[in-house]
Amino acid sequence: MHKAKMLSAALIAAVMAAPVMAEEKSEFRVAWSIYAGWMPWGYLESSGIMDKWADKYEIDVEIVQINDYIESINQYTAGAFDGVSATNMDTLSIPAGGGVDTTALIVGDYSNGNDAIIVKGDGDLGSLAGKPVNLVELSVSHYLLARALDQIGMSEADLGGVINTSDADLVAAFQTDDVEAVVTWNPLVSTILEDPNAKKLYDSADIPGEIIDIMFVNTQTLADNPAFGKALTGAWYEVMGLMAAGDEAALTEMAEAAGTDLAGYKAQLDATAMFYDPAEAVAFVESDALKTTMVSVAEFLFDKGILGEGAPSADYVGVAYPDGSTTGDAGNVQFRYDPTYMQMAADGAL
Repeated sequence: MHKAKMLSAALIAAVMAAPVMAEEKSEFRVAWSIYAGWMPWGYLESSGIMDKWADKYEIDVEIVQINDYIESINQYTAGAFDGVSATNMDTLSIPAGGGVDTTALIVGDYSNGNDAIIVKGDGDLGSLAGKPVNLVELSVSHYLLARALDQIGMSEADLGGVINTSDADLVAAFQTDDVEAVVTWNPLVSTILEDPNAKKLYDSADIPGEIIDIMFVNTQTLADNPAFGKALTGAWYEVMGLMAAGDEAALTEMAEAAGTDLAGYKAQLDATAMFYDPAEAVAFVESDALKTTMVSVAEFLFDKGILGEGAPSADYVGVAYPDGSTTGDAGNVQFRYDPTYMQMAADGAL
């Protein structure tokens, strides 16, 4: 789950952001990166299911794997892709914060245990007071930590510091004497918890529905090319049907692409609240809880100085919801939750 975002990436993306001109077209490109809930995108490409749905709507859709998660968002923001798999937090700060109007086309899942705070030895969240915590700074790990501390009346200032550590180095770092606590995501969480001295204090299941994994598309591109939305959504939910039915061939291919085996991938899915049924995704997007989450995410990003360059307040970016309401600045809506195409899938209308 490469959900790391450094401040420099956000600033670079803001500079790179360029408006995508309205146009009808027949060829589209979508970017994705490795994470349990996004493995279906790779399978869509390799299995031919994406081609089948694209052919139905007489278009071409290329699904491209990008190894660097943040780079995939930066390239989408710059206009190199029409869509990208990303979290709600990173999309709010990079493309939306950079002025690229973006729509949540398919809400695929939310992290339900994949992200965790882990400490050495016994303790609880309160025992983090005075301790250094290693994590990928300004990532969803940082957000998880902030939410956890807030729930017990603590803040980052009560810690012994937050130490920015690459996800590639976190497992090794936990083995050293200097590191007392880490926050990270799967599969790193599972690996670290193999240490008998490791204890999980808190995970994303404690804030269900807040770390959301979504296929985002350019709003104008979608408006001009509804066939693009229909093809992507139809293909996605065909694969969701296979996964919900436990199709071992499909799941095994996804597992291998993720660098694990079938059992390992299923374990990651167990900590991922997948919306296999499009009607459930629609209900999630239409819930009032989502608005509360987005306000919380905006406040975190603003507090860290990464809610768009020069953002004057946490309300800088407007977020629009299906009922017509907005959070943030209604005059600067750059992030939209639109369940139209998921509802089509639920109605069998694709």
